Amino acid sequence: MPMPMPMPMPMLLLLDLDNTLVDRDAAFRAAVADFLAEHALPAHDAEWLMTVDAGGYTPRAEVARAVHARYGERVPGPAVRDLLDRGAADRVVLSGPVRGALVRALTAGWTLVIVTNGRTAQQETKIRTTGLDALVHGWVVSEAVGHKKPAPEIFHAAAATVGAGLDGAWVIGDSPHADIAGAAGIGARSVWVSDGRPWTEAACAPTRTAPDTTAAIDSVVDAPG
Repeated sequence: MPMPMPMPMPMLLLLDLDNTLVDRDAAFRAAVADFLAEHALPAHDAEWLMTVDAGGYTPRAEVARAVHARYGERVPGPAVRDLLDRGAADRVVLSGPVRGALVRALTAGWTLVIVTNGRTAQQETKIRTTGLDALVHGWVVSEAVGHKKPAPEIFHAAAATVGAGLDGAWVIGDSPHADIAGAAGIGARSVWVSDGRPWTEAACAPTRTAPDTTAAIDSVVDAPG
C-alpha cells in the first residue's frame, strides 16, 4: 500500500501593518491637522506632534502627557484620547497597488498573515476599515498575544494562526528593529521597505530591500528563492 504523500507546507508571508501595508503616518498626520484646527492650535505644531509620536512607537500615555504639558486646559482629555485611539485608525486606506500585490500573492498560493505591534482594538479597526481582513488569512496583534516584535513569540503566534511553521517564511516590513531584526531572530528571510532610507543597522541586514511595499511583495512572489 503506497504511503500517503505529506501535505505541502504553506508558503508563509508575514506582513507588517503600519507604514507597510497602510500609510499610518499619513493618516495620523491628517488627524493631527484636524485636531490642531479644531482647538485653535498652531498648524506648525503638527511637526512637533509627529516627532513625539515617532511613527506610533512612543507609548500612547507618553504622547498624551506631552500634549497635555504643551497645551494644558486648551485641549480636553477626551479629545486627546480620541486623537490617539482613533485618529489614524479611522483614516488609513489600502492603496490600489498594495491591494493588487496582495491579490497576486494570494493567486500564487501564498498564505498571508499580518503581524503588528499595537493595541488590538485600534489595529483590528485598521484591518477591517481597509478591507485587509478579506485579503489575508489571519493576523496577530502584540497586545493580544502578549509579545511585541521583534520577539520571536509573536511570529510563532502568527504562524500558528494558520497552522504553519516558520520554515521558509518571509517577513516584510518597514522597521529595521521590529521587522528585520525580528525576521533574523526566527531565521526567516526578509524584505525591508526602505521608502528611500539607507540601511544603517550593523547587527542584522534584510535579505532584500525594496523601495515600497508593492515592490517588496512582488519580489517575494516573483522570486521567492
